[in-house]
Amino acid sequence: MSTIYYTASSLDGYIVDDHGSLDWLTSRAIDADGPFGIEPFMADIGSLVMGADTYEWILRNHPGEWMYTQPSWVVTHRPDIVAADHPVRTFAGDVVDLHPTLLDAAAGRNVWVVGGGDLARQFAAAGLIDEMIVSYAPCTLGAGSPVLPMRSEWTLQTCAANADFVCAHWRRV
Repeated sequence: MSTIYYTASSLDGYIVDDHGSLDWLTSRAIDADGPFGIEPFMADIGSLVMGADTYEWILRNHPGEWMYTQPSWVVTHRPDIVAADHPVRTFAGDVVDLHPTLLDAAAGRNVWVVGGGDLARQFAAAGLIDEMIVSYAPCTLGAGSPVLPMRSEWTLQTCAANADFVCAHWRRV
């Protein structure tokens, strides 16, 4: 069981542009079943955690039923942001205190740290991210939210092309 930060990035290291948009990402081709695709990745996910910005992006761009079957958490100080029909829990505190709950909920499978860089930074700074999978899009954004806004060291495990993306699997040093 691992805690994995699975995300996408522009070539210059941003996950969201300076307008809070993911249009640069969602307009590109990727094979959901291909190398590092979301479908094979999700097969091994037992629980997931995201920040408030990621959750609110999902609300705006995927309204309706909650899109994940796994137990899900949003790290936020605003518990009222969760839609009434979404089976999502909120947590306001240090991710070190949440991590054992995520592992228990994952029931022997992996934990997915979803979306933006600040939450990933919190997990990585605490030594809780074991692996990072990044799909790099063929563009630069020049500004925005960094994928991982901290200094850290990783070892490349493997990489592959998937449609418009170059995907890399990294392990914490």
